[in-house]
Amino acid sequence: MVVQSSVETPVSLPKDGETPAVAPTPRRRRKDARPSELTAAALDLFVEKGFAATRLDDVAARAGVSKGTLYLYFDSKEALFKAVIEEGIVPALAAAEQQLAEYQGPSAGLLQALLNGWWQQIGNTHLGGVVKLIISESRNFPDVAQYYHDHVIVRGRSLLRAALNRGIATGEFRTMDVESCIDVAIAPLLMLVIWRYSFCFCGNDIEPAAFLQTHVDLLVNGLLRKEHAQ
Repeated sequence: MVVQSSVETPVSLPKDGETPAVAPTPRRRRKDARPSELTAAALDLFVEKGFAATRLDDVAARAGVSKGTLYLYFDSKEALFKAVIEEGIVPALAAAEQQLAEYQGPSAGLLQALLNGWWQQIGNTHLGGVVKLIISESRNFPDVAQYYHDHVIVRGRSLLRAALNRGIATGEFRTMDVESCIDVAIAPLLMLVIWRYSFCFCGNDIEPAAFLQTHVDLLVNGLLRKEHAQ
């Protein structure tokens, strides 16, 4: 038989001038989060770990919410990836489309602005990691790759196609295979992104500004008619 003591433990009261001790408040998970905070956490993890290795549990933990809260907004990892594209890359493409519609200068300047704009708003930001992710994992996730193709690649190629056709129509550019020119214009930018997220850690880094300037110079002067050559 256990007998409980009826003697109360005395409570220490603070002396005059002392601040009463406050028990530390345990850390609690946030009960909610804005969808943009969840997509920001997802982008970080997609870039760090890749699409296959990222779990929804990891995204919820990075955002400081429960997995149940994450499911209020996104029912799958694929849905979360699509939201990352919609919030991060699509607005940059929409801004470029607006720039194209309003541009009044020479086509060489337009082409340069589009390529530099892609690097500044996508390639040189955390979103550049998504490009590398697509290149490395698209074969294993065809639905994700198809979404990226339809919402990013198609729109990006359309921008360059319009700029090239504009230059040909005004007589600034030589008549060439436009689709092949698009491939040639994009390929060095993709290489720069891959280098940034892969080989730069080997110690042989590339200076993006000099690289882009050289690429645009070679591209534009290869396109210009002789009378327009710089």
